[in-house]
Formats: sequence, structure tokens, C-alpha cells
Amino acid sequence: MSSSVSATEAARVIDAARERIDALDGQILDLVRERMAVSATVQEARIAAGGRRVHLSREMEILDRYRQRLGKPGTTLAMTLLELCRGRV
Repeated sequence: MSSSVSATEAARVIDAARERIDALDGQILDLVRERMAVSATVQEARIAAGGRRVHLSREMEILDRYRQRLGKPGTTLAMTLLELCRGRV
């Protein structure tokens, strides 16, 4: 956007972008809920087979994947996701 954009046009761009952000946030929240359900299935199967609820080497893979794609904030995001999906360890 150039510096000669009118306030009205800027407001339209901002409104459209915010609508898209809200839609994306809805999708992200739906995906997080789905991830939580799938994680619960994995945990239940692992415990039923005599294993532990948490598989730390798997969690390290996830942390590394997020860090590689998003940098340090990705690690924080992955930790939050892991906590949501398995609870605090």
C-alpha cells in the first residue's frame, strides 16, 4: 500500500484483513480442538498398552519442528499446544 492511500481505502483493507484473521483464528481453534481429541486417543492407547501418558522424545520432535518453522516463538507455541493436549507434566 502506498502512502497516498485514502483513509477510507485503508479502513476497507484493514476491515477485510481483520475478517480474514478472524476466519483463520476460527480454523486454528477448530484444529487445536481436533488435535486435543487425537492426542487423547493416543494417550489412552499408550496407557492401555502399559505405556506412559507422555512420550518425551516425540514431544521433542514436535518442539523442534515448530522451532525450525517459526523460530523461538514456535517453541513457545508448541509448548502451549502440548500442554493443551496432554496437560502439565
